[in-house]
Amino acid sequence: MPSLLDVQDAIRRGLLHDTDGGALAFISGAGLEPWQRLGIHRNTVLGTLARALTLSFPAVHRLVGADFFDGAAGVFARERPPRCADLNAYGDEFADFLQRFEPAATLPYLADVARLEWAVNRALHAPDAAALDASSLVAAVSADPARLCFTPHPSVGLLYSAFPVDTVWRAVLAQDDAALAAIDLRSGTVHLMVHRRADAVEVERLDADAWRFASLLLGGHTLAATLAAVPHVDAPALLAGHLLAGHCTQFHIEDSESTP
Repeated sequence: MPSLLDVQDAIRRGLLHDTDGGALAFISGAGLEPWQRLGIHRNTVLGTLARALTLSFPAVHRLVGADFFDGAAGVFARERPPRCADLNAYGDEFADFLQRFEPAATLPYLADVARLEWAVNRALHAPDAAALDASSLVAAVSADPARLCFTPHPSVGLLYSAFPVDTVWRAVLAQDDAALAAIDLRSGTVHLMVHRRADAVEVERLDADAWRFASLLLGGHTLAATLAAVPHVDAPALLAGHLLAGHCTQFHIEDSESTP
């Protein structure tokens, strides 16, 4: 007598692969052959996952076309099925998949466009959190500012790319073929911050030092460690900018110094 886990595993394998995986023994046709009923459910599952990826990666979808995207999504779904029921959280590994997906090799910037889109998707669905009240820092700053650590807002994301993926992303979503054709893919590395404001998700370019400052400060390093790693920035202005923009939600005093 198979256990429930055995049945579930067989059905999972049958849904994600083109072989029945032993699932047919547990399926009642009810007017259809068991393999036909399994095929219907397989198409529904894979189609739903492809649709979820399309919603999270609209620029990638437009760059490669529906047929290519659906094919790639099908391969990805079989390799990396969802780990939870929330399909807004599905696709965190899609950019890495595209990086190694041989048919996408002719578009070397595609994986980074996907990384940007995932950061935007993550920001869009991030939970709300109150911004840090800068006035609460007064006592801490006067006591020992060097050991200050900040917690980033859940919507904040930082990424960089050797390609101008933010420009590609905007041109593709605007369906601006002229702007897309004018992009110089060799224009140099871009450093990006993604965060959610009250009414929209914003993608902002930073210079390399400001991005390094943000990645360290919002990555759990102390203010002292951040300044040591990026000594030539206007730290008060950058910190004030992050606080005013609501990029931080909490702070604490680190017991021991961290080194980037």
